[in-house]
Amino acid sequence: MTPSTRTVQQVSPARLSGLRVAVTGGTSGLGLALVETAIARGARVAFVARTRDRVDQVTRTLRGARGVVGDVSRQDDIYPIALQLAAALGGLDVLVNNASSLGPVPLAPLADTACEDLEAALATNLLGPFRLTKAVLGSLTASARDGRGGLVVNISSDAAVTPYEGWGAYGASKAALLHLTRIWHAEIAPLGVQMVSFDPGDMDTPLHAAALPDADRSLLKRPAASAHALCDLIATQLARRQPAGDATAARR
Repeated sequence: MTPSTRTVQQVSPARLSGLRVAVTGGTSGLGLALVETAIARGARVAFVARTRDRVDQVTRTLRGARGVVGDVSRQDDIYPIALQLAAALGGLDVLVNNASSLGPVPLAPLADTACEDLEAALATNLLGPFRLTKAVLGSLTASARDGRGGLVVNISSDAAVTPYEGWGAYGASKAALLHLTRIWHAEIAPLGVQMVSFDPGDMDTPLHAAALPDADRSLLKRPAASAHALCDLIATQLARRQPAGDATAARR
């Protein structure tokens, strides 16, 4: 199966009982909704965020959530994050690379985008998922070998395929992530590990508000709806998992 950007589907009650799930950017927007929804469906969840105050607040609010303080855009943070996630959950079945950066705010044409802003978007949206996936790939491979899981979900966007003016840094980084997902999916299929992209749609989140502060929020999806759809995708993909060494179905 060749991965593609997924759109929001009808909510279903698929269970994730006992599944060990890690979520980056887990204190706001889709990430926070996913942490809450996955726990409600029976998963064991650890999440990553940059600030101690927000991590502590979420762990106090969501019983069972395990928080890790770290910044996926910082290379030096990656291995400590990976070690803490594995320790908190006793291994790892699913990684959701959700943390995202818009780049320049307010949004700006590429000609007016500072190199540092483009670098920041790439560091969070592309290099962060790349480095963290590499760091936890051993855990995911072990999970696939045990028949538990072995799945990476990279959060994408329609900006990855549509050239929206002003969204250059974000769109370019998400386009690179989308293609990275497709290549890596093919390469790690023999390990029994899958990698897919998920497009949650336009949601009422702090990131969207920062990008388009004048948008009509009533027209936007609620993060909880997208989180339910993502949990359904996780359940569906793991139901299709292939044993390590059998990559036939994964490459169709």
